[in-house]
Amino acid sequence: MLTYPRSFSHIGLSVPDLDQAVKFYTEVFGWYVLMEPSKVENDDSAIGQMCRDVFGNEWETFRIAHLSTGDKIGIELFEFPHNEKPENNFEYWKTGIFHFCIQDPDIEGMVQKIIEHGGKQRMPIREYYPGEKPFKMVYVEDPFGNIFEIYTHSYELTYSEGAY
Repeated sequence: MLTYPRSFSHIGLSVPDLDQAVKFYTEVFGWYVLMEPSKVENDDSAIGQMCRDVFGNEWETFRIAHLSTGDKIGIELFEFPHNEKPENNFEYWKTGIFHFCIQDPDIEGMVQKIIEHGGKQRMPIREYYPGEKPFKMVYVEDPFGNIFEIYTHSYELTYSEGAY
């Protein structure tokens, strides 16, 4: 099999209130709705079978919505019945995904908008190369406990040698 850089398709986030999450992500980031919130049942439909393959046989139903970012990355939002918010939602030392990152050149404005919509700023905005390059970053949290990062510049530009 040929090795080449694959594209990123989507990320799935679990939230306690699907309608509030769709509102947050569309109003704060301008992401658009591909599929309105809908109910998925543990039945013999194609999606029911796919979800049994992933979740096992014990689930009954959940709600899902599909959004898209400006660069066509999918955001799958899941609302499961009896969902639980972990006591510590930032166990970075444990194996697994602990954040995702979005990009906005107006990092200060984006943080303010996140806070105004019920999210949190988890740290001060920091510069990667103070006095040298204008690259900034910050960790934030949505109102549902999902942690993510904001960069002012692209990932490649931030980490490539001699960039900017």
